[in-house]
Amino acid sequence: MEREFLRIKRLPPYVFAVVNDLKYKARRAGEDIIDLGMGNPDLPTPPHIVNKLIEAAKNPKNHRYSVSKGLLKLREAISNWYKRRYNVDIDPEREAIVTIGAKEGLAHLTLAIIRPGDVALVPTPTYPIHTYCSIIAGGDIRTVPLSPHEDFFENIMKAVKQTWPIPEIFIISFPHNPTTTVVDLEFFKKVIEFAKEHNILVIHDFAYADLTFDGYVAPSILQVPGAKDVAVELFSMSKSYSMAGWRVGFVCGNAKVIEALGKLKSYYDYGIFQPIQIAAIVALNGPQECVKEIVNVYKKRRDVLVNGLNRIGWKVEKPKGTMFVWAEIPDEYKHMGSLEFSLFLLREAKVAVSPGIGFGYNGDNYVRFALVENEQRIRQALKGIKKALTLGERKKWVSTSK
Repeated sequence: MEREFLRIKRLPPYVFAVVNDLKYKARRAGEDIIDLGMGNPDLPTPPHIVNKLIEAAKNPKNHRYSVSKGLLKLREAISNWYKRRYNVDIDPEREAIVTIGAKEGLAHLTLAIIRPGDVALVPTPTYPIHTYCSIIAGGDIRTVPLSPHEDFFENIMKAVKQTWPIPEIFIISFPHNPTTTVVDLEFFKKVIEFAKEHNILVIHDFAYADLTFDGYVAPSILQVPGAKDVAVELFSMSKSYSMAGWRVGFVCGNAKVIEALGKLKSYYDYGIFQPIQIAAIVALNGPQECVKEIVNVYKKRRDVLVNGLNRIGWKVEKPKGTMFVWAEIPDEYKHMGSLEFSLFLLREAKVAVSPGIGFGYNGDNYVRFALVENEQRIRQALKGIKKALTLGERKKWVSTSK
């Protein structure tokens, strides 16, 4: 078949596939690879949520089609969650919609609102769907560098001034994947003010709302007065409740945007399997100690990994949010670039990480560790990394001495 698929042609090769392919080959060959690459939560979903799923699944009434915008009781639970957590009022009928995870929600949201040629503003580096959802929808992108060495808001203003036509949407996510950058409410206030001035819709992916450490509490962009005039926020239950495979999330905020997404979804799907939605209601309305326990596990893993990397000479700061560690590649290995360095760690340390280039050109000096192995396995990974870096130094010394 000679036909070309134009939307697919606009998508670049998947960088992570190179590492994944070698990882699978190594495992098939019997090697023990410690996978700190993909951010796939390994912690079990809390038992009370699972039990509710089982109970609901046994009821034949829940086996029928659901509703694409989500059960009303779930949308009410979402509204109550926002009120308890952030003192934000959400109308469950007009300002909240349930999605099949945050990724589907974002992809269909941009498809609903982006016109061909519209410009979306996105950070670089960033989670790939933040960039490519707009491209798939027929839009164009303008990237904004996000790094600890630059003022991100200054970069936003500069990018808008240098872009024509003015961007229609701005996609952000804090705590940020992969850089683990966090912001305060004052940052969101500036973003909302700027968005209103330039008539830009802000889409905030709040997937890591709960995964914060050392006293830091992540604000919701909807806490800003008037934010719902120009913003929507996505939340995923994948991380906070360790429900990654359940695929349940939601979008809240601007009623017109929620309506557009709801109309599109009414053509595309009949909603999530109803027992999953019922279990999600229990998760949001029920005891939240399970969330604290999950966060504490990630914090302990973070401490083991970061302390260990620093001990072996790889200087890394502890992130205040997410389930990742964004590590700048040691200077003596930066010439390799993040993909080659990731392959080096896979071969020599038997540790899989994500190359920073996969998140955008501004990430090529970094690799991302996902905190998805237990502390013992992380310590094993550190031994492998120490051995690999020592080997690399020895090879470099031998080469120089010749």
